[in-house]
Amino acid sequence: MSTNVEKDQVQAQPVVTTPASATEEKSAKEASKDPNLSAAEMASAELAAMKAKKGNSGVKVSKAGAAKKKKKKVKKQVAAGRAFIQATYNNTIVTLTDQEGNVLSWSSAGHIGFKGAKKATPYAAGLVVRDAIEKVGDYGLKEVHVYVKGVGAGREGAVRALNINGLNVLSVKDTTPVPHNGCRPRRPRRV
Repeated sequence: MSTNVEKDQVQAQPVVTTPASATEEKSAKEASKDPNLSAAEMASAELAAMKAKKGNSGVKVSKAGAAKKKKKKVKKQVAAGRAFIQATYNNTIVTLTDQEGNVLSWSSAGHIGFKGAKKATPYAAGLVVRDAIEKVGDYGLKEVHVYVKGVGAGREGAVRALNINGLNVLSVKDTTPVPHNGCRPRRPRRV
């Protein structure tokens, strides 16, 4: 029995108490230096060390280690803008911009899901305009100046659809490029 008492006395040493965060930080540092750990375990150990260092003060810490604060993105309000309609033989593309030309939203018949010859129809152009206006709803766009380019079947349908879907059309301008007899035109198709 005397030997057991002596062993207990030898084992009993003064214990130094440290704050929990410092202890966590030390153990995390030691764990991150261990060469036998996998990459995921090392990353989680470094994350724990950073949380202990920061004091976990409500700031989210990503695995890469950078502190991030959530910011709410505020969309600017645009009352008047421009609508660019490109109506080709194969597709119809509508782009809605602000007065400076910064794109707010865009859509095309192919983007909606039409394939082949159906992309150049007036019906597809109307759906393209509706999709573009739905995307721009957060900006508060009310009136547009329309610029139409191309000779496709969707040009008239797209301009009508702008008015039907709640945008006030201030002006319509045709910006189709017309050559001053520059390049030789391609041969006529044999149908």
